[in-house]
Order: sequence, then structure tokens, then C-alpha cells
Amino acid sequence: MQKINNKYIKSIVKQALREDLNPLGDITSKNIVNKKVTAKIIAGQKCIIGGLNFAKETFKISDKRILFKAKINDGKTVKKGKVLATLKGEAKNILKAERVALNFIGLISGVATITNKFVKKLDGKNCKICCTRKTLPNLRLIQKYAVRLGGGTNHRFNLSDEILIKDNHIAIDRDIKNIVKKSIKSKKGKKITVEVDNIGQLKKIIGLKFDRVLFDNMSVKNLRKAVKMSKKYYETEASGGITLKNIKKISSTGVQRISIGQITHSAPTVDCKLDFIS
Repeated sequence: MQKINNKYIKSIVKQALREDLNPLGDITSKNIVNKKVTAKIIAGQKCIIGGLNFAKETFKISDKRILFKAKINDGKTVKKGKVLATLKGEAKNILKAERVALNFIGLISGVATITNKFVKKLDGKNCKICCTRKTLPNLRLIQKYAVRLGGGTNHRFNLSDEILIKDNHIAIDRDIKNIVKKSIKSKKGKKITVEVDNIGQLKKIIGLKFDRVLFDNMSVKNLRKAVKMSKKYYETEASGGITLKNIKKISSTGVQRISIGQITHSAPTVDCKLDFIS
């Protein structure tokens, strides 16, 4: 699996620490006795773990002398109480980095865990779970990395990655066929996805040479019909209102991809904590 560039990790961690420590630093920890301690990071629930590389960099920037040892790799399933990492170093420097490090683990593990719940619902199905661009500002790379940890697939990273004709493009131009034809002429090697929300729109564009058709908020009945009409021409994808309760029904239509905004914009944070051993 593609990993996140170390330069990016360092940059985003510095930004997070700056947010937490400016302008005066950790004014509480300055008042404790500073001594060398041993600590451990513990999972507070069963989850797909992620973000240990971010946590390690957080403590390293706080104090390069802190010894951080991960006890498990990102992407693994852990039970409540599992020790994720151990640390040795000066108490003050561990404390000032603690919350930022745990925030990274909680965020990334949360996205990975909810993604994996959807992936498991499709066990045995020839269908992929995809994320969207509905990500937290400036955290898209992190959240998309977390989706991959959970067994999901990344959709486009930004507006330059592919042409995706959506409902508002159609609402402005009012001629879906014309937009698709223009996009085909100007694609310059980029893939084209066209979003439709009814069978009538699909009939207007079917047979044109683009790559993927995205069915948005269709009923299962109409989705099944749309997939049958489209599968010999395009890769098929469904989106809109997807939940853990209805995803099996959606996948039963034969659609090849299901995109879900919830796995990034509404993923619950995984509980984890740092405890001092000595």
C-alpha cells in the first residue's frame, strides 16, 4: 500500500504542534518535576489502527531524544487494551506532544475503522468502497491514507485528477449530452465520470465514450436497471445515502464501486490514551 511521504508527515505534524503550543508553549507542564519516564499508548477500543508514524514524528519534533517504539503496524486490527507503542524520555517533552500524537492516532484509526466496517459488509462481492472529496480541510491526504488502511479505495484527490460531471454542472449548462461531448474533446488523457440521478439522464449519454457513470441517490430498483443498461459501456458507481444497513442491497445491483462521504467527514474518533509506567 502506498505510504505517505515523510516530508509531508513532518510538515503537518509541525503545523499541529504549532497550533497547540503557540504562543507560550505548555505552561502547565513547566510546573512539574522534569524527570525521565516510561509511557505507553493504549487502544481504548477494538479498531483498525493507524497514525503511529504521525505519533512518532510528533514526539520526535518535541524532543529528538524521546525513544518511540511502535508495537504494531498501521492497518492491523487491535483489541481494547492493546499497547500500541512505548516511549522513554523527559516527562515535560512527552506531555507537550501527547495530545497532538493521540489526535493523529484517533483520527486516522477512526477513518480506517469505519471504512473497514463497510468493506466487511461487501465480503465476497466484486465491489469497492471508495472515499470522496468530503474530507476535513488540509487533512485530505491523511484521511485518504486512512481509507486505504481500512481496505477502501481512493477516489480523485483533487479537481485536477479527473473530469467528474456532477449535478450542478448539469444544472448550469442544462445539456448533459453537450457537457459530456465537450469533456471528451478536452480530456487530455484524464478519465471522465458522469453523475446521473435518473434513467432519463442516462439514456441521453449512454454510448458516448467516457469511463465511468456515477448513479447518485437512486432507488435500488432504478439502480439495478441503470447498472444493467450501462455495464457493457462503463465502470459503474453508486453514491448517496449509503449506510451500513443498506449497502448490501446497493451492492446486490451489480454496481462495481460505492462511494461514501461518511467514512471521512463523519468518522468517529477512536479512543486511545497515554499512560505513564514509571
